[in-house]
This record gives sequence, structure tokens and C-alpha cells, in this order.
Amino acid sequence: MSEAIVTLKKREGRTVKSGGAWIFDNEIASVMGAYQPGDIVIVHDFDGYPLGKGFINPHSKIRIRMMTRNQEQQIDRRFLRMRLQAAWDYRKKTVDTGSCRIVFGEADFLPGLIIDKFHDVLVVQSLALGIDRYKEEIAELLREILEADGIAVRGIYERSDAKVRLQEGMERVRGFIGEPFDTEVQIEENGVKYYVDIVEGQKTGFFLDQKYNRKAIRRLCKDAKVLDCFTHTGSFALNAAQAGAKEVLALDASESAIAQAKQNAQLNGLADTVSFACADVFERLPQLERMGEQFDVVILDPPAFTKSRSSVKNAVKGYREINLRAMKLIRDGGYLATCSCSHFMTYELFTKTISQVAANTHKRLRQVEFRTQAPDHPILWAADESYYLKFYIFQVCSEH
Repeated sequence: MSEAIVTLKKREGRTVKSGGAWIFDNEIASVMGAYQPGDIVIVHDFDGYPLGKGFINPHSKIRIRMMTRNQEQQIDRRFLRMRLQAAWDYRKKTVDTGSCRIVFGEADFLPGLIIDKFHDVLVVQSLALGIDRYKEEIAELLREILEADGIAVRGIYERSDAKVRLQEGMERVRGFIGEPFDTEVQIEENGVKYYVDIVEGQKTGFFLDQKYNRKAIRRLCKDAKVLDCFTHTGSFALNAAQAGAKEVLALDASESAIAQAKQNAQLNGLADTVSFACADVFERLPQLERMGEQFDVVILDPPAFTKSRSSVKNAVKGYREINLRAMKLIRDGGYLATCSCSHFMTYELFTKTISQVAANTHKRLRQVEFRTQAPDHPILWAADESYYLKFYIFQVCSEH
């Protein structure tokens, strides 16, 4: 099959030339040859210089996602196996693989694809048309790669139900890849056990990117009174409790998340230490302040307040509000763990926002550490979208 040839405009393609994977619709001068949406195409610079191969989608603003820099490379079973083996080998070196993200899209040179491993179950999320064609084959290959390392995969579930698929001209889908299986999954991370809801839970069912950040707060929590905001299924709260906190209050606006968090607390024998409340954090923090409550440690792990550049201003207001309330609730010398998981809330903007809040509340911040996402969510330099999680731990001191 002859592949269509895409030629870029002069002075375009900066992202792809510096190592990224995306070519946008407005960067393309011409497409020579016939193709179907999702087909592999050859990409040339304006002067005919070969840039590699990627898949094309005329329905998406991200018109091409690059698969390889080598235009002679066949995108076949052997190629996919090579990419998956490299992704798995990297995880074995860098993280605890009991539960981890095995494929992180562009950062693993498999654009638009996410695969999480929860103990003996794989959850696949396909977010781009071109990669969608390969998902069954990729799932089968990954099963083989893991089994070669003595890991039996009990089942594979697809959670391709993200809204972003609509921008690719695709339907949102979920369901089994291969044989159906019991979807109740239990994992262990940092010595804490969790039930993971791979069918109804957010994204793929559990947020693995905070694994080592959850571990980092543990040493601050011994004998502490802890407040965990946006607890989701209880992960930070349970790490705090297991590390010896004397009491933990965990808040989340989702009733189903709180129900699961309570289950997780029972599972770990921590139901007496952690109390959960279904509450809007923006409303509850001022209430706690009015009640004169003070905490030794406050943890803020909010959802992404912005998913686009256009809503960054409102997001800044949200981060400012919760961090301001949190600083007022921390006793002098206590600790704040605060993060943003939005790619559009840049490191500089997040840092500036926290700094302004500290000045407004007359608090002095001593940085304990700055962290990002766990290494199984690698940050690919030149692919800015792969760097999204910013995580600070501060000691909060009154100005005196």
C-alpha cells in the first residue's frame, strides 16, 4: 500500500522537529495521495526532508501524531512489540510495577494510548483514531510480554470513554478486550491496600501518578492532625493514617468516591483514624476556619481546574482560594502539601499563585520539596503535554 505524503509549510513543525509528536492542521502545506482517516502517512518538511511517519486524522486539530522518525519503518506487529517491550523495561527499572502505568502515550512513543496495570488486570484507554486500530493487537502483545516475565494477566478492560475522543471523531466506548472477567481489583501501593473500580472509577480507575508523592507526606504525619481535601478514594488520607496520624479528616464532593474511600479504610483497618465527609471543599474550608479548627498537615489534591488555555484565569482563582483557606487552617509550623494536575497551570503560574497567597495571608513558606508525577508517567522533553503534575510540600510559618 503506498502511503500518502504530507508536506509541512515553511517554518512550521517546530514541535515535531524538537522531539514532540504532534503536527497541527495549520502547519500542513499539502497532502499528496489518497488516505483514510487513521492511516499512516509519511511526513516531509517543506523542502522534502523526511521527518518520519505518523497517523493522520482530518477530524482533529492535531492532524498527525508521529509514530517513528524513520520513514522506512513499517508500523507492524514487530514495531508495536518493540515499543511495548521498551515501555515495560523502563518501568521495571524506575518504579514498583505491582501497579503502574505501562504506556503513557506520546512519552512512550505510542501517541494517544494509555495502559495501566492494576495488579493482574490491564486497563486500556485509546484517545486517538490511528492508535485505536491497533488496540486489540497491542493488548495481546502486552499480555505476551508480561507473561514472559511470569506475570499472568487476568483480564483486559477498555476505558476509552474520555470526552477527547469526540474531538477525534470517535465514539466513547468501554468494555472487555478479550474474555470477560471479574472486574473487582485489589491493589497495594506503599503498603496501603485499595479496591480499584476499573469500570466506573475516574479515568482508568485509580490515580497512579501520585504514588511517590503519597509516600513523601508520610513522614510529616506521625502524631499529626491531618486534613485531606479532594480525597477521591482516600489515598493520601490512608497514607497519613498508616504513617501514624492521630486523626484524619478527608473531604470529597463525590458520594461514590467517599463510599469507596470508606471501604478502603476498612480494608486497611484504619476506619477509626480517618473520618470521611461528602462535602464541597470550597464550602467546607471556610466553615472549618470559622469553627477555629487547626491542622498539623493539610493536603490539597484537586482535580484539574482547567483543561484548556481559555479557562486558566478561573483555574487560578480556584487554586488561590483553596490554598488561602488551607494556609489559614495550618497551625504555625505545620505543613501544606499542594498540587496541580493541569498541564495548562504551568509550573511558573502555579508557583506564582502560591507565592501570592502566602503574601496575602502573611505566611512564610519553607519549601520541603518539589515533586512531579511518578516516573511511570515520564516527562518527555519537547512534549510539553507530558508534564502536568506539580507537587509542593511546604512548612507554613507565621510572620513573626
